[in-house]
Order: sequence, then C-alpha cells, then structure tokens
Amino acid sequence: MPLFLKLLRLIFIGIFGISVAAGIVGVGAYLYFAPGLPSVSTLKDVELQVPLKVFSRDYKLIAVYGEKRRQPLQIKEYPQAVIQAFLAAEDDRFYEHPGVDYQGLLRAAIEVIRYREIRSGGSTITMQLARNFFLGSEKKLVRKIREIFLALEIEHIENLSKDEILELYLNKIYLGNRAYGVGAAADVYYGLDVDELNYAQVAMIAGLPKAPSKFNPIINPSRAVQRRNYVLRRMYELDYIDTETYENSIAAPATASRHYPRVEVDAPYIGEMVRAHIVDTYGTEDAYNKGYRVFTTIDTRLQQAARTALVSGLKAYDHRHGYRGAEAQVEINQAILEEIDTAQLDETLSEMTDVGGLLPGVITNITEQEIQVYIGAEQTITIPLGNAIWARPYLNENSVGDEPSDFRKIFNIGDVIRVTTEDAKQWYLAQIPSVSGALVSVDPSNGSILALVGGFDYYYSKFNRAVQAKRQPGSSFKPFIYSAALDSGYTPASIINDAPVVFEDVALEDTWRPQNYSGKFFGPTRLRVALFKSRNMVSIRLLNDMGRRHAMQHVTKFGFDRERLPYDLTLALGSGVVSPLELASGYTVFANGGYHIEPYLIERIENDKGEILYQAGDLVFCEIECSLINDEIDDYDEIEDIQISGEQIDTTVINTDETKNAINEDRLATRVLDEENAYQMVSMMKDVIKRGTGRKAIELGRDDLAGKTGTTNNQHDAWFSGFNGDVVATVWVGFDQDKPLGKREVGGTAALPIWMDYMRIALESNEENTLRTPEGIVTMRIDPKTGLLVDQDSDRGIEETFREEFIPTSSVEIDNQITYQQENFESGGEVIEIPEQLF
Repeated sequence: MPLFLKLLRLIFIGIFGISVAAGIVGVGAYLYFAPGLPSVSTLKDVELQVPLKVFSRDYKLIAVYGEKRRQPLQIKEYPQAVIQAFLAAEDDRFYEHPGVDYQGLLRAAIEVIRYREIRSGGSTITMQLARNFFLGSEKKLVRKIREIFLALEIEHIENLSKDEILELYLNKIYLGNRAYGVGAAADVYYGLDVDELNYAQVAMIAGLPKAPSKFNPIINPSRAVQRRNYVLRRMYELDYIDTETYENSIAAPATASRHYPRVEVDAPYIGEMVRAHIVDTYGTEDAYNKGYRVFTTIDTRLQQAARTALVSGLKAYDHRHGYRGAEAQVEINQAILEEIDTAQLDETLSEMTDVGGLLPGVITNITEQEIQVYIGAEQTITIPLGNAIWARPYLNENSVGDEPSDFRKIFNIGDVIRVTTEDAKQWYLAQIPSVSGALVSVDPSNGSILALVGGFDYYYSKFNRAVQAKRQPGSSFKPFIYSAALDSGYTPASIINDAPVVFEDVALEDTWRPQNYSGKFFGPTRLRVALFKSRNMVSIRLLNDMGRRHAMQHVTKFGFDRERLPYDLTLALGSGVVSPLELASGYTVFANGGYHIEPYLIERIENDKGEILYQAGDLVFCEIECSLINDEIDDYDEIEDIQISGEQIDTTVINTDETKNAINEDRLATRVLDEENAYQMVSMMKDVIKRGTGRKAIELGRDDLAGKTGTTNNQHDAWFSGFNGDVVATVWVGFDQDKPLGKREVGGTAALPIWMDYMRIALESNEENTLRTPEGIVTMRIDPKTGLLVDQDSDRGIEETFREEFIPTSSVEIDNQITYQQENFESGGEVIEIPEQLF
C-alpha cells in the first residue's frame, strides 16, 4: 500500500477515534451532568420579573414600583435593526446552529489550553439565555459545560421556536442601570421606545450584554462608543446596514443619559396608596415582580388641576404670612467672589432637593435692588426686588413686618434660599410652605376618586393628609346636623334663637359657654340663614333640641366612624375627627340625592399578559339597606327607577339567587337619606355660596354649586367642601403640628380659593347639574322673620321649600314655642343642664 494511502488511513482512523472518544466523553459528560441540570421546559411558561405600574383611568402612567426596569415585547414588536444589531454583536449564526456554535466552542477550548481560563466565552444567544435563566455568570469550565447541554435542550423544546428564544433573550438580558431587556434599556438610556431608536443608539444597547458596567454609556462613554462602533462594523460586514448608514452612525455622538420612568401624571400619593394595597393583597415579592398593571379612577386632567390648585393655595397662604428667612448659610470668601468655588456650592446644593418646583440656590452677590443666586450646573440667576415684594418678615401667625425695600437688609452672601420660575426668564424668591393641606375629589354618582393630593410635595413629606390626617371638620360638619334636624321634622324655615347659652355638665361639674365666630348674637334665625351664616349657637340649640341619640344615628349613616365623634353638644360644631376623604364621601350623599357610596380608587388590576385579576363591580342602588358579602340579604320587591342629579339610572333589583350573588359581588349604593332631605340640604348649601361664607365662589358663574366652609377653634383647621351633581371636592388647610393658622385664616379665606381653582377646571366643560325637585317638595311663600306662611297670592315674603307634611301654619297663628326678646340676645344666656350620656 502506498505511503500516502497509509497516512490517509491513519489520519482517518485517528479522526474517527478522536470523534468516538469525543462522543463517548460527550455522552459520559451528559450522563454525569444531566441529573443536576434544571428543567428547561419551564421556559415555555416563563414569567419575567416585571415591575408594578399604576395608571390613571385614561391610561397615563402614575408610578412604577420594582427593583428591575423591564418592558417585555413580542418579537414582532422589535424593529429589524434591533434584532440585527444583537445578532451581529453576539451570535450572527443564531438561526443556523442548534444552540451551540462549535466554531465558538473551539475558540474557547483553545483559550482554556492556552490561558487556563475562558476569555471570549464562545456563547451563543441560546447559551446566554440558559445562563441567565438557570446558571450563574462566573466563567468556569463546569458552568460552560452545563450551559452547552442546557442550550441544546432549549433548542429541542417542543413548540419553542428560534424567534421565541430570541424574544426571551431580548426581554431577559441585563443591560445595566437596572434595565432588563431592550425595551427597558431604550427607556433608561434614551427615554425612547425601541421603535424610536436610531442605528447608533441600537448599536450602543446591543454592545452592553458583553459587559454592562464596562461599556455603560453613562459611566464610561468612551469605552461604550468603542463597543458601539464594533457592533456597527459587524452590522456593516454582515450587510445589515449600508455604507452611508454605517459612516453616519459611527460619527454620531454619544447621547445616552439616565432617564427615569416617564411618569405622565403627578400623583405620587395615589401611587403609594395603590402600591400599599397591592403589597397587602398579593405579597411583597409578587407585587414588585409580577408585572401587575393597576388602572385607577384618577382623571389626569382633574388630578393636575387639583395639584396646581393646592400648591398655589398653600403658596398664597405662605406669602400672606411673610418670609421666614434663609434655610441655611454657606461660607463664601467675599474677597474672591470672582473665583467662587462652584464645586463646593454644587456639593451643598446636591444635598437639597427640588420641593414642589422650588429650587435651592446660594446667594453670591447682593445689591439694594437685586440678588444673584447660584442654582447649580454653572448657572447663576438674578432676582429683582420686585419679584420678592411679598417677602415681609414673618413675626407671628397674625402679623408681618414691612414690605422689603433693600435686599441687603434681608440677606447675606452665602444664604441658601429657594427660587422659582415659570419660563426660565423671570425668577422669583420663594420658600417651602410650612403649612400643609389636602384636596380630594369624588364622583358622587359612583364613588370613584377623581383626584387626590395629600400635601405640598410627596417627596418632601410622604404623609398623605387626604386619607391619613384626622382633623376636626368644624362648621363643615354642620350640614349633617341640619340634615338630622330635617329628618326629625324641622324645616329650612324653622326658627331657632341665636342667643347665648350656658351648658352645665353634671357629670364633669363644668360649664360651657359657646359663642359665634363673630362673638355676636342675632336672635331668632331661620335654619337656612343659620346654615349659610354658620351660626354656632343655632347648631348647638338644634342638636340639643332634637337629641344627641337621633343626631348620632343620623350622621353615622354618612359613613363617619362613631368612635371618632363625641357624644355631646360639641358635635354640632364639628369637634369629631375625620379625614378629608371621609368628609368628601359624606358630601357625596347630598350631591347624589341620598345614597352612601364607598369611595374607591382601583378600577382594574391586570397581570403582565393583560388578563384581568380584579375589576370594580357595577354599582347597585338599593332603596333599603344593602348587605355586603356574607351578610343576609332580605327579599326585595322590584325597586322603581331612581333619578340622581338629573340622570335616570335603572336600579331594578329582583328577588332571585342570581341577583343576590350580583349584590354580593357588586359595589353598593344604599339610600341613607330620603331625596326630599337631600334636596332641601342642597338648596340650603347653595345659599352658602350665593349669600353666605362661601360667596367668593359666585365668581365661578354657576348656579349648581353648593357647599360649606369650616373653621375650628383658633383657626387650627380651614375647610371647604362643595359640589354639584358631577363633582364633590373637599379642601383642608392646616399645620401638621396642629397650631393656629392666623385669626383671619378661616375656611372661606384659606380653603375656598383652592376649591374654586380646582372646580373652575373640573367643571369648565360641564353643563349645570343639580338635583331635580322631588315630588314631595313644595315651594311656599313665608315671612322671613317668623318662618310662617303669608298670603300665597301676594308678593309678600320670600319663597321656601317644604316637605308636604311639614308645611307650617299660616302667619296669623303664633308658635308659642318661640319668644322674641331682643334685649336678651346679648345677656348671659339661659342655663341648660346636660343629662348624663345615653350610651
């Protein structure tokens, strides 16, 4: 046999032997490692760790919660450029090999022999997927072998295509800065969706899997550009891009910067309420990683209006009470002002945050008429004296000093202050308000929370005053007392004597001498007038006359917690404690014609696949008491249609098992107030705005508005709650430390303007909407002094509404229970003994 053939035979035998040996080794290795390999079949049902997202009812993003930023996409949603960039960077033979690229493995094997370690890796996209899902990231030979076997198994999973493998990879891969997946990386680095990226940006992201920290375009832009250009060159070599695209992309500057979730609605208090609920419902681990999407009832337009109104109102209060001075002082050598160390100032400012749009700054120069303020990033702004004219020195809650005339008398070089601007051209002196506030708005027809702001700035104070603050409502609680009086037979024309009275408490051996806010007394007063004038003495006498038991039973129907309401006559002045949301909820009963509807915030919860996990039920109206889940439901006859705020609502409830189940599942609106009572109360509260303590709201130019101011002792709290048939809103203003606001800061001054600013926007496109007149209500002419009827055919007197069964007698008849002794109005008052508490 010729030598050549012998050599060829030996080579063949050698190759065959090596192949057999390699096969035996491979089989042996597989048999050795297989028992310890995880099951790759789970990839078919993999659940990526996706953060919790909260949206408004119009699908605008409110908040994102979760450690990992991820936006999973389907493979068809990825642009071709993205797919090609990753193939060029990581595995251009992905669609050809069976999960393992033997050329790459050979290269890795040579590295092991030469360097005794794996350097380039030789990993395919499938192998990287195996590593990301099932293995660690250390470059060990044993891990690499496991990776190979797992990749081969992945490629053989039934019904798992190459495209699906690539989709998992693009959604799973870590790309730095807490970004997992290409969708999240596009958002984190460029603030864009994947279909908005250009080739340079795509290549930058595709270069990250190799070393997310080393090639991070924010931390290491020069290295990142080198890696980007490598990816672009590979795309060019593979004919994915043409010469012009390649050259333009190579020349493109690095534009990556840190982008945070693109929140579209400024509602962090809402976001936190939802986050806490989801954690409580589903547990911490699932809440932050299961990709829940929560759609709230918040209206984006109204939420923005609420935030703007509250912030503006708190600033206005703060300006009325003067300037409290600089926040801090930084030492600056005035001899070398031209060479100020901005790095030192930047360090100082970095420790201070933007609060409600008020930026921190350091004064670097002062003249009589202007100050120069360094606000960071090499930027110095100028504030003229005219833009700080409000800054009278704060003396106490009731007084301020003189208007500023010289900046040099107010500030020093190095003072740290707050500034603000609307257009980056005109800058103004500012300060963080020390006062707090809240605004909450509810749709009275269904209980949905339309807007909620729990303070001046959530990141400055996370205490949610709209739901967590429990404060005395003051006179804004009076409508519930007056409603109880109407329920016990009083009318808006009933006369109560507004005169001093002394109450002696037998149990406490003490006396109570309540007064009106003005300190004056006005004698016999009709209930309507007493309400819109907010007469304390009438409210107290009214509660004493009707009885505390009846009043307590009535007001708790509005949803108030009995444990937080005093069982004494101070209840008439709002001495219990409620949250702004609870008070707004109570007012919805008046606005919707008598139904108590529990406010709700979450409309729907979906998982990351869009499947609905929770949906707020339909609203079921009940004319008698409804029962919730697990409660016994009585037999119902068919209930007639109910009209709320002029809109006809079908509320037929039929006695069937199916209906009972529906009531258990649905949200309930229980009638707690007859429509005649609700109508009369709305009518009386309209006069609060037309003629009473809320008359500033006349400027809104609407006839369907009703509400009530509220002020507590020594002006610790200022309230306004008001509504029409579409919107209820409650505003509270006060200090968290419960101290006086100032003797002029009543509800009509501190809270009402905020309510007006909100309602102006909330109702700008709404037609007027108020309760229709119930069949049992009649309008009669009365004598305004006595509340008795006059000749109905004459033009004497004024019109008043009555329930048919409570129409007063004619004016010629005398009500012996009422006496008129004008000379006694300012006397020490009659003494009434308070009986011991009934329960």
